Amino acid sequence: MADIKKIATRESYGNALKELAQEGADNLVVLDADLSAATKTGIFKKAFPERHINCGIAEANMICVAAGLSTMGLVPFASSFAMFAAGRAFEQVRNTVGYPHLNVKIGATHAGISVGEDGASHQCCEDFALMRSIPGMVVICPADDVEAKQAVKAAYKYEGPVYLRFGRLAVDVFHDDDYKFEIGKGELVSEGSDVTIIANGLMVAEAIKAGEMLAQKGISAEIINMATIKPLDEELVIASAKKTGKVITVEEHNIIGGLGEAVCSALSEKCPTPVKRIGVNDEFGHSGPAVDLLKQFGLCADNIAAVAEEFVK
Repeated sequence: MADIKKIATRESYGNALKELAQEGADNLVVLDADLSAATKTGIFKKAFPERHINCGIAEANMICVAAGLSTMGLVPFASSFAMFAAGRAFEQVRNTVGYPHLNVKIGATHAGISVGEDGASHQCCEDFALMRSIPGMVVICPADDVEAKQAVKAAYKYEGPVYLRFGRLAVDVFHDDDYKFEIGKGELVSEGSDVTIIANGLMVAEAIKAGEMLAQKGISAEIINMATIKPLDEELVIASAKKTGKVITVEEHNIIGGLGEAVCSALSEKCPTPVKRIGVNDEFGHSGPAVDLLKQFGLCADNIAAVAEEFVK
């Protein structure tokens, strides 16, 4: 395992874009909605200013500009907060990018409850549901710095629309540098026999901690990092469900329309299994320190372990 350090995946996003350009991605262009300091595309802008376009506070227009650039052979990464990239610009993402299946990548930062003090208006917990509903859209939520950078590079190589979700809060880096991310493939973090815990984003580190807490009580938890929500790695989900007989999903998103529903859909059709969903329980967030809010909403190792312990009993 890598040394434990904390890096926000939005930082990883900016660094990965810069690395791609340095590695020869000459057709890469980056768009931002006047938020480059926050989304960290400013890292790319500093190194390649002629390939960074500030579209202003006009996210819908930014998506249309990205669509146009993609038809000219460029690979645009359109960047903004998740609430605006997925929410405000949904029509443009659906009709101008999704419908013609254009090669546009959407880098959405500041998602979920961990946006913290910005409050409910910016705490987007609906973006998985929105983006999963668009035919042909790939949806990715990496767990740490190593995976986030690899996900950006995999999205660049992929031909078609991709939605990438990054966080504001610094999270544990638990992957080694030799980790290999692949679109559509889940990661078996640790094997277990009593319960399966499937998580993504910053919840993966919490799931790992919960697994360690459960082990102290004699409960063996299988931990899966499901960074790609769509297409879902159904084979891994089903194999683990058959092995443990109980599944818990954990996501920094509404329990409606996200990872939990994707897992439930796969299992209900192919391997009916009892499932518990941990996420935001169909409610809005509110302002407060990110770590405190995550605990309040049950998005923490203590709650995951408590739910798993009760579930196994």
